[in-house]
Amino acid sequence: MKKRLAAALLCLALLISLPVYAAEETGSGSLDNFILSQTYDGRFTDVDTSDWFYSNVVTLYELGLTNGQTATLFGVEENLTVEEAIGFAARVRSLYQYGDAEAGGNTFAAEDGDWSSRYVLYLKSLWLLDDSFDALLDTSVTRAQAAHIMSLALPEELFTEINATAVTVGYANRAYITDVTDYTPYQQDILQLYKWGIVTGSDATGSFLPDTHITRSEFAALLTRLVQPSLRVKLSWDVSSYYTATSKTYRDLVTPGTFRRSHEIGDLSAVDSNIRYMLSRGSSTLVLQLNKNDVTEASVTALMSDYLNTIRHYIEQGYNAVSCSYSAGTGRVTLRFYSSIFSESLFSTARSETLAEAIRIHDLLWENGSITPGMSEMEKARVYFTYICENCAYDYRAMENSVSHTAYSLFFMGSAVCDGYTAAYNLLLKLEGIDCTTYSTTDHIWTVATLDGQTYHIDTTWGDQSGSIRYEYFAMTEEQSLSRF
Repeated sequence: MKKRLAAALLCLALLISLPVYAAEETGSGSLDNFILSQTYDGRFTDVDTSDWFYSNVVTLYELGLTNGQTATLFGVEENLTVEEAIGFAARVRSLYQYGDAEAGGNTFAAEDGDWSSRYVLYLKSLWLLDDSFDALLDTSVTRAQAAHIMSLALPEELFTEINATAVTVGYANRAYITDVTDYTPYQQDILQLYKWGIVTGSDATGSFLPDTHITRSEFAALLTRLVQPSLRVKLSWDVSSYYTATSKTYRDLVTPGTFRRSHEIGDLSAVDSNIRYMLSRGSSTLVLQLNKNDVTEASVTALMSDYLNTIRHYIEQGYNAVSCSYSAGTGRVTLRFYSSIFSESLFSTARSETLAEAIRIHDLLWENGSITPGMSEMEKARVYFTYICENCAYDYRAMENSVSHTAYSLFFMGSAVCDGYTAAYNLLLKLEGIDCTTYSTTDHIWTVATLDGQTYHIDTTWGDQSGSIRYEYFAMTEEQSLSRF
């Protein structure tokens, strides 16, 4: 009972402490409310048709968002003050919400209040503005402060991050916006405006100059981009060098192993090491020197089975068959790996085209912002899982020698069976630097990946067996995965 009473008293205290100006937004809330309500009549003598900001000032006036500093001056070279920035943001919000730039502020109009108090109270009523600016209203606003105030003007869901990759990658690698750091006030608001195409920076590296002041004409330009999507700027920053997989080869996708020319039959550790040694050298042949007393038809058959089963752990490499020649007299054994799907002449071409397409997809997902530097390996792997499932259909008519058993088929024909799904998925993961291998039964194969230090089973094939993506087959535990059979 005492606990309930304490909780009730706490709730009452919180209710009592709420600001008296708390309110909820009403109205339609639409960008369609941004219509020209008046015609500019050339009233601002400091705004000339040749000025770079002319159309921005005119647009703000015709939308009803400004009447200038005076009846005849916009104040283009004057530093914007904090209260002016708040006034602009409040009028934008009100126009969006009610179709009237002054309706929101007028709710809080008071005869004895200064001109900006109504706008401050309006934004506070929406829980958009706190008290941190109360003592700064008549000071010149910094660019960082302006970014924060501007970010309050419209709901985030109205914006598309057209520069997400350029900003995220460029900023993370300190190639762009280098004068904004983790210690810069309103860092996230600043970066968000770049992503939305509102801000482009003051030089080739996108410097923001967060501690400097902003003029009214400069703010006008940014504000019009905020309210008119067609004016937003797509950044031309080239950040591809920080994420592209263009230079990757099949050799790069394998951790090199140590070549063990002689090893015991059944030593799977040596088998795996030798395969990694071979693949990392771009080769498809291994020459072993075994104890000649161990080289028999039965032992060589067992050896071939071990090597074939192990190379399936590197399914993205495209090899699915092995041939062997040996000499019982000398103990020399030669293993040659190949594809049973493609002829020798076509295999090299198919392999290179498969890698090129995987690299294109990898880079595309980075370019369009589907993958960003801040993502965890789990999040990145899920993006690739989604891509595979959305861009492939299971080939129920596939025969044993069908091309659908390859990543090539998934990428270029949009159809595959389990080894094609897994090969394509593992190739994309390895281009991303994610460690992965495979797990297989007598008639199925899927991915086993290490994501953020944890091992997960991922089955893209089963994830794509219905009209919608089955994410329950993404990031399974081993127990969950094996319980299906």
